[in-house]
Amino acid sequence: MDGWREWHAVGSRASVALTMAVALLSLATGVANIGTETLLGPVATYVPSAVQRTAGFTGALTGFAMMASAYGLRRGLRAAWVSVLVLLPVTAAQGLVQSSPLSLPLLVLSVVAFPVVVLSRDRFDRAVGLTTAQVAAGVAIIGAQAYGTVGTYALREEFGNVETLADAFYYTLVTASTVGYGDVAPASQGARLFAMSVILVGTVSFAVALGTLLGPLVEGHFSRALGRMTEAQLERLEGHILVLGYGDLTEAVLEELDGRVEFVVVTPDSGVAATLADRDCKVLTADPSDEDALERANVATARAALVATENDAEDALAVLTASELNPDLRVVAAATQQENVPKLRNAGADAVISPASIGGRLLVQSALGDEGMEELADRLLDEAGGA
Repeated sequence: MDGWREWHAVGSRASVALTMAVALLSLATGVANIGTETLLGPVATYVPSAVQRTAGFTGALTGFAMMASAYGLRRGLRAAWVSVLVLLPVTAAQGLVQSSPLSLPLLVLSVVAFPVVVLSRDRFDRAVGLTTAQVAAGVAIIGAQAYGTVGTYALREEFGNVETLADAFYYTLVTASTVGYGDVAPASQGARLFAMSVILVGTVSFAVALGTLLGPLVEGHFSRALGRMTEAQLERLEGHILVLGYGDLTEAVLEELDGRVEFVVVTPDSGVAATLADRDCKVLTADPSDEDALERANVATARAALVATENDAEDALAVLTASELNPDLRVVAAATQQENVPKLRNAGADAVISPASIGGRLLVQSALGDEGMEELADRLLDEAGGA
């Protein structure tokens, strides 16, 4: 089993590395072959000149797309895995079509990378998780581009230098993005009115889409540095474990949870939050006994809550708040002092464990021999979960 897991881990790293290598080769080969019409190799004579001229810049575009997909693979995204599977045959075909000395490594590497990525499928299972606002922004920008393209093509007789859908698409893109080269211009009053609508709809859609789609990336970067989760990340939480507070005992809890279930640490200490964020832990910098903080952490959809710091009084407040906000939530607490076990139970904890008491009993039992160890552990757990 360990060997299988290790192979999978190596496979995922190899997939990311090979995808990035293909991306860089595709980009370099495409740039080198932009505008090149005299290609080499056995298929060069069968490649139409129009394909030869476009092979360079399409290869460069594919390279950029592969780089984005490699970044997605690093995050474990299933959409990125699908994208790579689609793009690898494209890069291989482009390497074959460009048929230059530079494109041969691209062709070989694309062929080698494909089975590695296929076999690493299980390592990339995370959903993209776009918010409703991000989906709406994407639809808006596509709709604006479609509106401008169809309208310009329908009015092509009233525009100079617009003859094909590609011309109409080009005009809409440079107009909506405010580049405006001036090589295509409306030649009638109706066309000018339509052009103004394209400017208004296009620029607003571009601005809103870029802000909505790229804003979370910038927010996530600064939130990570400050040890905070973004609102978009908080909204997507469901079926997670809430770890309320942080202490020496909490560290052992996090090590046990890591890789097994999604969890969020709620702590008021910004320094601790930043340290946990550097370790890729989800963390919310807030008071774990504050109702607003737990509601932001989606306590209503949480699977359970763990409270294990060295301050039983603060832990009791966190337990009370969590159990009141979600009566169905299973709350497990640790009591540093045995006399505080009933207090934590009265606060709403479903189970209370006293690490010192359990540790002491296990030490004595171990000193006396291994007999009865399993029975003792079961009895201690029953006592911890008892009412």
